[in-house]
Amino acid sequence: MRISVQDSSFDLGAETAAFAQAQNSLGAIVTFTGVVRDTPDHALEVMEIEHYPGMTEKAISSIAEQAIKRFGLGDALIIHRHGRLAPGDVIMMVATAARHRRDAFDGAEFLMDYLKSRAPFWKREVGHDGATWVEARDEDEDALSRWSES
Repeated sequence: MRISVQDSSFDLGAETAAFAQAQNSLGAIVTFTGVVRDTPDHALEVMEIEHYPGMTEKAISSIAEQAIKRFGLGDALIIHRHGRLAPGDVIMMVATAARHRRDAFDGAEFLMDYLKSRAPFWKREVGHDGATWVEARDEDEDALSRWSES
């Protein structure tokens, strides 16, 4: 398992290849890449992402360990950027590996839903008309709720 919270960009292809190469005994690898998107109602110039070093990595590591246990993942990789990012910039990636594809897909979705709704990042969109903090959306909370254990 590797968690990286960084301000620098990363080579998506190299990260994916290195992760895949390390998975000798697993049959499924799933990757997801998040990209900063412009918003139709707010011409986005940059997204500013803040976090508390140490706290953020600890929280993400904890949820990654839960995903590994819950879905039987053999490995997981999470890279999330912070700082000033422009539309089109890669903001994050998740990679999961498991013996079977459903576990790899479910593990990746679980991690992405957590990162979107609960990871300790604070995002502010800066556009031509000013800056606004990004608030949690109902659909993100709904996505996360499907993972609640009954």
